[in-house]
Amino acid sequence: MRIRAGLAALVAAATVLLAGSTATPSPASSDPVRAAEYWLDEYGVTQAWTTTRGEGVRIAIIDTGVGRGPVEFEGAVVAGTDVSGIGSPDGRTPVGAVDANHGSWVASLAASRGTGANTGMIGVAPASEILSVSVGFGSSATVPFTQQIAEAIRWSVDNGADIINLSLTTNTPDWDRSWDDAFLYAYDNDVVVVVAAGNRGSGTSRVGAPATIPGVLTVGGVDPQGRASLEASTQGITIGVSAPSENLLGVSADGRLVLWNGTSGAAPIVAGIAALVRAAHPELDAANVINRIIRTADPAAAATDVPDPLYGYGLVDAAAAVAASVPLVSENPMGSLKDWIRLYRRADTGPAPIPTADPVQIPALPPADAASRPASPLLPSSETLLYGTLPLMAGSAAAILVALGVIAAVRRIRLASRTPSR
Repeated sequence: MRIRAGLAALVAAATVLLAGSTATPSPASSDPVRAAEYWLDEYGVTQAWTTTRGEGVRIAIIDTGVGRGPVEFEGAVVAGTDVSGIGSPDGRTPVGAVDANHGSWVASLAASRGTGANTGMIGVAPASEILSVSVGFGSSATVPFTQQIAEAIRWSVDNGADIINLSLTTNTPDWDRSWDDAFLYAYDNDVVVVVAAGNRGSGTSRVGAPATIPGVLTVGGVDPQGRASLEASTQGITIGVSAPSENLLGVSADGRLVLWNGTSGAAPIVAGIAALVRAAHPELDAANVINRIIRTADPAAAATDVPDPLYGYGLVDAAAAVAASVPLVSENPMGSLKDWIRLYRRADTGPAPIPTADPVQIPALPPADAASRPASPLLPSSETLLYGTLPLMAGSAAAILVALGVIAAVRRIRLASRTPSR
């Protein structure tokens, strides 16, 4: 769910949010827009800025495109592309009839620059760089969605992404096989992939792909009081951490400010924190960046387990993720996609059998006799003449001769024994 608001409404929203907050407003809170960003103080972002603002880190926003016009994005977007077939080559033209501003809202939470030193909307990692990769949802795109995402991930990796943000869901736990190679490509190139868990208000009761893919950092959503959002989040065992998903600010492609809800906004907040961690600890690989974020999360008061299907390991804490002492790990705590593929894509993983003995050489068979032309069954063949007709004729001739001899002998006997007549 998204709520559009004008500047006057933002001022009112800032007053309400600060009244319900336990954090001390920062000096910049005199600006109503900056004051409305309650997550900056409450989730340790402002404190983390004393160490870094994300310098030298590149975040790929794979979404509907980051608008060209807003001053908040000046100097932030360093490259881009379109994979939908309907956007502009630089990925800066908003794509989609309904959610064209979505990519700009997401990018503004991650790395927008503000409108001045202490004014305007500022992202969690305002010194980081943005890659704008525009994708199309639904029938408007000329390229299949699964193909778009796979291509977008590969392009992002090839263009220097340290972090990839995917504020989208398929509402199904399964994913296309083409995503296996795409996500492995990101992992093999040491990229942190941050994914939104999805929203109940949009019909998602449980996390769907890509939030179900092993190795991604899936982000659930909470309200301003730190409780799991009933509308702007979902649940699932793959959730890693939670972040604000209600009363979020966003900069539209045309520069307008809006209030909106959803884990689509919680994810770039965490992507921005990942950028702060990578900037502060450039020696860490992606697995240890993710590990720092989940191990330093604050336990959620309503959580029943760790990790919890609603909150994951807890509410993200940017200051602790940047500064705390966290033991190193050798594997991604969010799982191994390679292991999953080996277990569940069995048809593609079996090694070719190795022969245990030399093959037996069998001599070639002799050539077959040449085929003869078929003859009429009414005519004698050479075999029937040789073995049938000729012997039969010889036997018949002999029998005739014997019979004639016998007849002649009988006649002589009869003649000899006849008494002469008187």
